[in-house]
Amino acid sequence: MAEVLVYVDHVDGAVRKPTLELLTLARRIGEPVAVALGAGAADTAAALAEHGAVRVLTHEASEYADYLVVPKVDALHAAHEALSPVAVLVPSSTEAKEIAARLALRIGSGIITDAVDLEAGDQGPVATQSVFAASFTTKSRVSRGTPVITVKPNSAAVEAAPAAGAVEALSVSFSEQATGTKVTGRTARESTGRPELTEAAIVVSGGRGVNGAENFAVIEALADSLGAAVGASRAAVDAGWYPHTNQVGQTGKSVSPQLYIASGISGAIQHRAGMQTSKTIVAINKDPEAPIFDLVDYGVVGDLFDVVPQLTEEINTRKG
Repeated sequence: MAEVLVYVDHVDGAVRKPTLELLTLARRIGEPVAVALGAGAADTAAALAEHGAVRVLTHEASEYADYLVVPKVDALHAAHEALSPVAVLVPSSTEAKEIAARLALRIGSGIITDAVDLEAGDQGPVATQSVFAASFTTKSRVSRGTPVITVKPNSAAVEAAPAAGAVEALSVSFSEQATGTKVTGRTARESTGRPELTEAAIVVSGGRGVNGAENFAVIEALADSLGAAVGASRAAVDAGWYPHTNQVGQTGKSVSPQLYIASGISGAIQHRAGMQTSKTIVAINKDPEAPIFDLVDYGVVGDLFDVVPQLTEEINTRKG
């Protein structure tokens, strides 16, 4: 069976959920071969094998942490040359999409970004995308070279499928460009204890109707009761009520959780573009004519300051 390269997103050996989703999708079109780079790469093997990786190619070098993007492109290029895979799968994070684009250029092939599904085809893998603010669904394939495909988080359920997961050292020669952009410092992001926005199974977002930074505590309380991430509309972010890193929308982050709760968000097309592929959408808005209600599975017409605290209290009560 043809091999599929899967780029591993990990932090010091702890594999992030989008990579496990990629392994599920990779098994549909071939045998997953994972590529883990940087500090702790070898420690990823157990988790990767548990979820279907037949081989784990590892390479640890300081360049992956000290320089931006290019060393990882060099490594994936080396893996591609060694294996001649049927496809290369990469998570749809900001950095990973740049890696994917540079790799596609290197190997002279096409790239498909933000896929939400993947299936085998007679002429190569076929990717499903949600386009034009999720108004249309398209199916695409790369017509030349090895397809490089980035996949949005929460596009596939994580499925255990134990495999050999044989660890092999990957031989990598860094290019002259690898040391062109050096990382001069890092600042750790303050932890909130909540899941990463783009990876969360549940997202609770607030918009203009929250009416102030101090009122986002209501949104955060509901999110914490559900173990959810907190999002915000562009209007809330532009007003300085919540950090830009939490913006959901066309100029923010795209999310596709199992449950999306929009509170005080009118539903402008810019916001819908970032959350319309959510599996179940609930909206709370006091305007019954708000555009968001055209999109939702469940809608509550009411003041969020009445509805959200009651919802939070009921959830906490049921949790015991």
